[in-house]
Amino acid sequence: MSELYHVYCDESCHLENDEAKSMVLGAVWCPASHRQMLARELKALKKQHGLASGFEIKWVKVSPGKLDFYLALIDWFFAQDLLHFRGLVVPDKTSLQHDRFGQNHDQFYYKMWYHLLNRMISPEERYRIFLDIKDTQGQAKVAKLHQVLCNANYDFDRNVIASIELVHSHDVLLLQLADLFIGALGYLHRGLLESPAKTAVIQRIRQCSGMNLLQSSLVRAEKFNLFVWRPQQ
Repeated sequence: MSELYHVYCDESCHLENDEAKSMVLGAVWCPASHRQMLARELKALKKQHGLASGFEIKWVKVSPGKLDFYLALIDWFFAQDLLHFRGLVVPDKTSLQHDRFGQNHDQFYYKMWYHLLNRMISPEERYRIFLDIKDTQGQAKVAKLHQVLCNANYDFDRNVIASIELVHSHDVLLLQLADLFIGALGYLHRGLLESPAKTAVIQRIRQCSGMNLLQSSLVRAEKFNLFVWRPQQ
């Protein structure tokens, strides 16, 4: 019997002209059968640090007053064997030359999601993918992404990639982890230094992952996998 995995995805600064240098995509995934247990552990961690169970984990909320919680959260993630993360960073969107490769930015966007997710998919397993709602174009976006991924995996009956669904991140605890990790990657790759608390979180991720986060991980890295995309010269 194949295992069903839930994949929780988020994106940051993916638009072509949003004045942000780096684009980041990320996904946290786990066996669907354990998602409720993991959510309970996460709520217990919040309670230990005096936070309400409904407190939303977000990169923008990393602050000195909540630093201990965010550091404990990172330690929990790396200690929990059931959780995995894969991220993709486009360090400098201004270097993209879409005309040279006969594409527009939307087509590039779907290619990047393909590069992120396809590495995670095994034809022997099943997947439900959840994407944080960002804008009114979301439904068309996920339908196209589902088609691209299924076609690439010859999954025309959608037995492997069962669905891609839009959700609100504040309703899905494990998706909030993806927000935290892509926020950290984006902050680092944009060269930002204003927040000592955010810098401390990045440093903890570096320590736990054994990576500098500026370069791609080994392709076979399973716990924290990172692909830093570079344009062809």
